[in-house]
Amino acid sequence: MKDFPDHHDADLVLKLYEMRREPVMRASRNELNAGFWPTSPDEVAAIAKNDHPLNAAYRQCASYWEMAYAMARHGVMHADFMLESTGEGLLLYARVEPWLAEIRAQGNPLAFRNAEWVANETEMGRLIMERFRARIRARQAGK
Repeated sequence: MKDFPDHHDADLVLKLYEMRREPVMRASRNELNAGFWPTSPDEVAAIAKNDHPLNAAYRQCASYWEMAYAMARHGVMHADFMLESTGEGLLLYARVEPWLAEIRAQGNPLAFRNAEWVANETEMGRLIMERFRARIRARQAGK
């Protein structure tokens, strides 16, 4: 991981932001953020099937965030700096995290590996995940 962010990191963060604003990506993010709150591994497996109404949004968002987090994981971009401007990808990760082993066993052994790294190996990732895990627990408890 990079020790300090520099102007290249700022440029990459701005580019990632612009990509998130692209109309199809924005629609996918909105659909997924509003409609995907799994409560079982079966619900996660269902969205991965091509005939699920949220499948395209799921694939687009999951692959986008994995790409972004790969840049952080491999030292292309300062991870904590990137996470200061967005935690949205970790919200998706937090939703599937309880069933990560099942997701990987069902055919994608590398699923969410970059999000998992960001969530566990960076200070900002750990802080963001603490908040998101609490939000998910509250939602599941009906609060």
